[in-house]
Amino acid sequence: MSDFVNSGWGLFVAATTIIGLVACVALLVIASRRRVMADDNTTGHIWDEDLRELNNPLPRWWMWLFVITVVFSAVYLAFYPGLGTNAGTLKWTSQNQFEAEQARAHAALAPVYAKFKDMTPEQLVADTQAMAIGERLFLNNCAQCHGSDARGSKGFPNLTLPVESRLATETPDQIKAVILQGRAGTMPPMAAAVGSAEDVRNVANYVLSLSGSAHNSIAAQLGKAKFAVCAACHGPEGKGNKALGAPNLTDKVWLYGWGEQAVIEAVNSGRAGVMPPQGKLLTPEQVHVLAAYAWGLSRPTKVAAN
Repeated sequence: MSDFVNSGWGLFVAATTIIGLVACVALLVIASRRRVMADDNTTGHIWDEDLRELNNPLPRWWMWLFVITVVFSAVYLAFYPGLGTNAGTLKWTSQNQFEAEQARAHAALAPVYAKFKDMTPEQLVADTQAMAIGERLFLNNCAQCHGSDARGSKGFPNLTLPVESRLATETPDQIKAVILQGRAGTMPPMAAAVGSAEDVRNVANYVLSLSGSAHNSIAAQLGKAKFAVCAACHGPEGKGNKALGAPNLTDKVWLYGWGEQAVIEAVNSGRAGVMPPQGKLLTPEQVHVLAAYAWGLSRPTKVAAN
């Protein structure tokens, strides 16, 4: 309830909850009153000349179960959050419980990660236990975007590519930085700078020609001059600029899809890829192992396991 920006909502929830409990108690009191009934065990109500309502009260165990439910609700609301913004006498929150459980887990795993702390990436890649832990960390924290096989999908990089095809994760230290701090890959819309829609199409074909992909050769030739606008980031030969985060356009690695229409879309609308930082979710020791695992995914040959 602390997420409410207006305290009035907390009061509304608390009032509604209390009124509900009071109504339950009132119903119990009213239902428990003894009434004088007819000798034929009816309530005396008659409908349609001969339809009578029998007096069949709830079983006593059912009534007591109702009482227990009301008492339990009152005790629960006294100790735990439930009445609007009231935190309860125990001051319990799911966030505090999560952090306590996480701290216990980290303490229990500390001896395991301690042995990896001073190991180099090469040594970690060669250690079967370290790689098994790294794989589990990857599946729990990275596979949602990059896939269980680390090959990514549209908008999410393939981590198994050779290092020369990567923008900012060539070394384990660079991978650590990306894991801890995240990364934003932004390309502004360039259609206005390129020119008309036909100019954009021509540039798209020239971009495809740089990697030897299928393209319209006449359009590509016409788009070569307009590519000068793109060369400011991607370079005159289209080989990219890793310092700027501009990808290599000659390697046939297409993060957002391949083909003329995909390139046109990139020029017209730009791109805005974001990887959120994971530093608050992982300990430095876990990042050390995970970075070595991610680095090892793109190695052409793996070091023999110890």
